[in-house]
Amino acid sequence: MGMLLIQGSFQVLNAQPDGDSIHFTPDNPAEWDLLHGAHPVKHNGQGRTQLRLDAIDALETHFGGSGPVVHQPLKYAHAASEELLDWLGFTNVQRKPNETVTSATPAEVPGFILTRGADMHGRCVSLVGKGSPPGASGTEVNVDVALLRTTANHHMIATGLAYPTYYRNLFPDLREELTSVTHQAQAAGKGLWPQDVTTSGAKVTGMSSLTDDVVILPKLFRRLVDYMRLGDTSLAGFPAFLASRPDRFFILSTGHSTTGLDFIVEVTNGHTVRMTHPADDLVFDEG
Repeated sequence: MGMLLIQGSFQVLNAQPDGDSIHFTPDNPAEWDLLHGAHPVKHNGQGRTQLRLDAIDALETHFGGSGPVVHQPLKYAHAASEELLDWLGFTNVQRKPNETVTSATPAEVPGFILTRGADMHGRCVSLVGKGSPPGASGTEVNVDVALLRTTANHHMIATGLAYPTYYRNLFPDLREELTSVTHQAQAAGKGLWPQDVTTSGAKVTGMSSLTDDVVILPKLFRRLVDYMRLGDTSLAGFPAFLASRPDRFFILSTGHSTTGLDFIVEVTNGHTVRMTHPADDLVFDEG
């Protein structure tokens, strides 16, 4: 899989990094112009941008959406954020209650990203690496499974602190590796997996269930938050709400493409919700 390699540094001060996003500044900001995807990378004058780590989704530490900021159970949300920063080489990270980093050692760390472009929000979708890059910055690099295994993305899946969340741009061999590592983490009871109720059923009786109790796929969490902000504590109407959302995805095990998470979400008793397929069986369209 060919991806653009960009060398630079990661920053956390005055930002809110979590388990699947962090700020990055290229050594040569002009290298953003080498990407020609549907969406440009949003960056400041120095080239600094927010990355979205490809193929993974960690529990939310601060999700705003269309209302007040909320979070998922912080034990695992914070564990994921701390794991990513520790892996990159940051220590002594101090934050405000709103998750903004006020100090860290060092202030930035060198590294590189491997990318094919940005998402619809302008975040650069990337594999994140540290140490010596596997090529020259600004050139295309073939990303195989061996290289994937050196990335933060792979590490976060291996520790069980992030869910696999695939999009169509990720090549099948890389996806299959991450699925294999996901199953290993599940079998070993690592990270969040012993508490995950995405497919077994999450009892949701109010917003506090989502923020403090249930451990579920963040994409499902975000849809539930948006639904509950409409004022209905019963989940009976949740499938209809999902049907109105343009989530397009492919189910690997059935070979079926569809639109609407209602196709794979069940609600029972008006307050228990579950996905009928695990995250690693789905490949989403971007957008």
